[in-house]
Amino acid sequence: MNKKSALLCIVLIVSLLLPVGADSKNKKEIPDYSMTARKDVPVEYTWKIEDIFPTADEWKKEKERIIKKIGEVENVGKDWTASPQKMLDFLQYLDDIQKTAEKLYSYAGHQANADMGSPVFQQMKGELQVIFVQMRSKLAFMNDDILELGEEKFKAYLEVKPGLEPYAFGMEQTFREKEHILSTEKQEINSLTGLFSGAAARAARMLNDVEIPAPELTLSDGNKIVLHRANFIKYRDSKNAPDRTLVMHTYWKNHKKFENTLAILLDAGIKKDLFNARVHKYKDCLDARLFGDNIDPAVFHNLIKSVKANLAPLHRYLDLKKELLGFDKHIYEDIYASAVKAVDKKYTWDEAEAIILKMMKPLGKEYRQGLERAFKNRWIDRYNNKGKQTGAYSGGLYGVHPYIKMNYNGSYATLSTLAHELGHAMHSYFSAKTQHFAEVEYPTFLAEIASTFNENILMDYLLKNEKDDLFKLFIIDGFLNRFRGTVYRQTLFAEFELAMHRRVEAGKALTAKWLNKKYLELTRFYYGHDKGIVEVGDFIQNEWAAVPHFFLNYYVYTYSTGMIASQALTEMVLKGGKAERAKYLAFLSAGGSRYPLDTLKLAGVDMTTTAPSDAAFKRFDRMVSHMEKIVGKLKKQGKL
Repeated sequence: MNKKSALLCIVLIVSLLLPVGADSKNKKEIPDYSMTARKDVPVEYTWKIEDIFPTADEWKKEKERIIKKIGEVENVGKDWTASPQKMLDFLQYLDDIQKTAEKLYSYAGHQANADMGSPVFQQMKGELQVIFVQMRSKLAFMNDDILELGEEKFKAYLEVKPGLEPYAFGMEQTFREKEHILSTEKQEINSLTGLFSGAAARAARMLNDVEIPAPELTLSDGNKIVLHRANFIKYRDSKNAPDRTLVMHTYWKNHKKFENTLAILLDAGIKKDLFNARVHKYKDCLDARLFGDNIDPAVFHNLIKSVKANLAPLHRYLDLKKELLGFDKHIYEDIYASAVKAVDKKYTWDEAEAIILKMMKPLGKEYRQGLERAFKNRWIDRYNNKGKQTGAYSGGLYGVHPYIKMNYNGSYATLSTLAHELGHAMHSYFSAKTQHFAEVEYPTFLAEIASTFNENILMDYLLKNEKDDLFKLFIIDGFLNRFRGTVYRQTLFAEFELAMHRRVEAGKALTAKWLNKKYLELTRFYYGHDKGIVEVGDFIQNEWAAVPHFFLNYYVYTYSTGMIASQALTEMVLKGGKAERAKYLAFLSAGGSRYPLDTLKLAGVDMTTTAPSDAAFKRFDRMVSHMEKIVGKLKKQGKL
């Protein structure tokens, strides 16, 4: 059975909200509806929610229809594998339920996010959650039925009933995981662990975000602040260096008081991964995480080797950043400080649309038509309004179109976010145009490639077309810092996560002492502590305690691989021609019809080799050189 989670609309959140400009009838200004009720926002600036259901009454009718169909699942699914026709009929029956469930959730969810104060949409979402739980429980029999049927008999079914072809890949996945699928009785017992298996992660998040008492401190300007998590993130990149140091030291010193409790929780989280790996008879935790996507563990290990072999460009960037900050010594306390002053540059919505349409020209007519539909047919909810959720996301919807939530304010950051979300939207759009519903959803491993690809294209376009060198410097610094955080830092995390799992797999416990030592050791290596690049003080040793992703079982590496793949694809498309463009569009169109590494191979990117990472690091190195040239030029002009 295909494991796509078709019941929940995928939303990809990017927290890049900045202050909105003043409202004005002048088209050069950015409208400000931040204090405007949702109902009073001009309709042309909102997404066309009626494309999903014309009215709330239609939503209710479809909900009742689906509730009735779910109630009949067990009866309709009786002996569903007895013949090719029965199998096809039942799978199509489920498709109808799942397609409609996505539409129901999208209709309620998007409106709830656009008007969080409305109890109506929150109630609608709550009603759906109950329905989805019921649906999942009623389908528990399917894996057993598929395995009992057997791979050979299913292949025979395919020969006489071609309509089963779209479901073949999902079936293949189930057959491939046969040795790791529990019997119904064991699965029922194992599923009960869900009642408590996430407790360690929830407790750690509660401590980090809420219950660790926040210390107070006085900044250099005399301002007193309470250093909770939000203020830590806000002030760690302060323009004042002593304030940055004070904030970093105070926060982690306070955190250290709770490191033993947080270590126990992390130990429990990693042991949960070990439990699941052993119960399902995987070799180890990494194998358990990668097997479903058919990813060779060598991809994970080669990522770490490749990043560690390419630290020199990162160290060059960090040295350049030290120069721009005017320091004799670069310390970890300054790692979040902006090396370049932000440039006050605004883009109206029309200007943003024109830039994005022009910059994506290399991808050809079909891609441009998709973008035009997004802009002209109200796929995008543009501006902030009272009660609207912050940030941005894109959610694909099969049979309708993607929906994009923005809080656009005209800044380069939100222009980049718009390009990013349109990358997600075009991925969903091309996948839906090409694939059957059963194979439309692309896997997590691929999720951030199309979006960061668009960010790369935007940067290249602006660097070629903008004349302001200070703005170019700002753009490049932003890219390099994002690459540092996404590739280098997440790979550091991945290596730390590997060390944690291996220790637990060896029968040892994760203690605060061991975690501190290992984390400090890796951080110093990646940031060149012993080479005099960045001085990494002991104070940062317990930074691991505030990283929630360590409870997600080898998730962080996908940030790095996604960024690396998008860099390689950017190079390929910008330097190539029609053939390279066709390969990229084939990647967007593949959806979930293949394993993720095979999908990338369609685009000419083989993540089992070092070629993609080589291309990514060459691009990073080239951008460092570009930045160095601009710095030299601006210094000669007396602008730095």
